[in-house]
Amino acid sequence: MEVAMSSYLLECCVDSVESAINAAQGGADRLELCSGLVIGGITPTLSLYDRIRRHTDLPIRALIRPRFGDFLYTGEEISVMEGDIRSFRRTGAQGVVIGCLAADGSLNLEAMKRLIDAADGMPVTLHRAFDMSRDPLETLEQAKALGVDTILTSGQADTCIHGIPLLNRLYEQAAGGITILAGAGINEEAVRVLLERTSLTAFHMSGKQVLESAMRFRNPNVSMGLPGLSEYEIWRTAPDSVRAVRRLLQ
Repeated sequence: MEVAMSSYLLECCVDSVESAINAAQGGADRLELCSGLVIGGITPTLSLYDRIRRHTDLPIRALIRPRFGDFLYTGEEISVMEGDIRSFRRTGAQGVVIGCLAADGSLNLEAMKRLIDAADGMPVTLHRAFDMSRDPLETLEQAKALGVDTILTSGQADTCIHGIPLLNRLYEQAAGGITILAGAGINEEAVRVLLERTSLTAFHMSGKQVLESAMRFRNPNVSMGLPGLSEYEIWRTAPDSVRAVRRLLQ
């Protein structure tokens, strides 16, 4: 059962045990668990879930995303996602975070139904594939009909502040039938603005700080990941950033 500390919901996206502990200390109500947050998040391991469970009893929704990139998935990728969902359901996760699009930008209803069936009653968040859909109002109605209980969205903008006009339309159209979870750029300043200019009650943040690697020896000639991403920076949730938002959501 997911119980928020107030009438507001604060969800933190984390990709490590340390970030999960920090989010809990900062006052998060719920965790979205992923791996590779620096690339937008992909499916986490069950071992990561299990280790986090040793430190916090906060509700956890697991991101189910088999790879970096678009949300147009092959049949094999959808089968992998079904298997991951079943695994997280068996291990005790409180929900999953999913999203599949068709090539024309519409919600892939068949794929979504397969994944929701695999969830077998677990709460489901439609992630920011929503923000890449061609018709957000139509997609909202389709998500409601599928039984999705939350949509994570920036209002189809680069940040939630820039997406306020659409966020307000989505909140009005949702009419309490589905939670609009604002994300992208959520911090203390952004939440102040959203509380003034919207009626939103659910917020999603990573609260990340960038830490310098403890490696003393460094090879500047080799890149192990995406070009432009440093091998010697670590993203981690900062409890003070979460705490600052939590104070506003009383």
